[in-house]
Amino acid sequence: MIPRYARPEMTAIWSPETRFRIWFEIEAHAADALADQGVIPKEAAWTIWDKGRDAVFDVARIDAIERETKHDVIAFLTHLAEIVGPDARFVHQGMTSSDVLDTCLAVQLKRAGELLLAGTARVLAALKRRALEHKHTPTIGRSHGIHAEPTTFGLKLLGFYAEFIRVRARLETACEEIATCAISGAVGTFAQIDPHIEAHVARAMGLKPEPVSTQVIPRDRHAAFFAALAVAAASVERLATEIRHLQRTEVLEAEEYFSEGQKGSSAMPHKRNPVLTENLTGLARMVRAYALPALENVALWHERDISHSSVERFIGPDATITLDFALNRLADVVDKLVVYPERMRRNLDLLGGLVHSQRVLLALTQAGASREDAYRLVQRNAMPVWHAMQSGVTGPTFLDNLRADKEVTALLPPQSLSGLFDDGFHVRHVETIFARVLGPDAAG
Repeated sequence: MIPRYARPEMTAIWSPETRFRIWFEIEAHAADALADQGVIPKEAAWTIWDKGRDAVFDVARIDAIERETKHDVIAFLTHLAEIVGPDARFVHQGMTSSDVLDTCLAVQLKRAGELLLAGTARVLAALKRRALEHKHTPTIGRSHGIHAEPTTFGLKLLGFYAEFIRVRARLETACEEIATCAISGAVGTFAQIDPHIEAHVARAMGLKPEPVSTQVIPRDRHAAFFAALAVAAASVERLATEIRHLQRTEVLEAEEYFSEGQKGSSAMPHKRNPVLTENLTGLARMVRAYALPALENVALWHERDISHSSVERFIGPDATITLDFALNRLADVVDKLVVYPERMRRNLDLLGGLVHSQRVLLALTQAGASREDAYRLVQRNAMPVWHAMQSGVTGPTFLDNLRADKEVTALLPPQSLSGLFDDGFHVRHVETIFARVLGPDAAG
């Protein structure tokens, strides 16, 4: 993580101060439950809370202890004992380090997931507003980057909106699945600590008990979480890539907002580059890269090893911080996106009506031509228009060529051909598609 691509709300979740505060709460809640069972004195549990609740844990002191002990949880517990005093001997009763580490990581990932869901909500709100705004703005649909058939810019955005609905659903599932607590002791058998303690801590921390923890929470949960982040990042990149293509000089149907005083190039003052969406493309690559080590963390030795630990110290903060930044940047890009309907209209008309070739093809087959003959006739009249367009020559349109082709007019009267060149025919179901996605809100 670097500050350039981080928001303070998310980075705070991964700060040492937050981590040690969560560790303390886990230990203190466990002490409460142990006191309820009579394992430790109630006065000790009160003292732990009283001394630790408002304590400022000294990160430098903990780091110094860890340099000697070579163990982060022991270093924290040693420092906590300095704060709590003699009753600190009742802290961590029957627990193992992974109980603290894994439960803390679950809390952090859950909190991070909530911020990611908030970022997704911002993207959805921006996409919905702009899709409704441009529901009937005609534009060309492209396949392979080549003009295909007419669509609307609103429908294009609606497709991304539907995709981010799925992003939200995956993140919700991932957040629910990751929010598990393990306070089960060495190798997860509860030999030294009662399952009631785990249940109590889970409730207090907003988690669910892990059904079977082997000393660690199984890492398939974490793999699913980071995979959901990776897919979300892929969706971010797909939308960012679309905007980058639309901003290309030859297309220029939409572009990122260019603010007063902004500079596009150190060498060429005229440049207005899609820097935000290019940045989003790069950030998405990073988030996706974190999914693979999360998958590789699933296979640990026997009941536990710590090969996953170093990995998660990287990917936990970096993946969530990066995706959080990307989602919020994307929401801003969509919200301020500058759209050029006139340019869309010009591009739609660029091929002289060739975008209606499928409708002519189908009309010829319905008039009695075989599909092979119909295809031959349409292509024969389309290619001269294509070549003229490529050469910059103004010549007969596709409709002109069809009307002059006796094989075509033998099947379709010349006066009926113009009716096959109606843009509205292609977008007549736009309201239906919007209603599928937005329901009653589609009329907006």
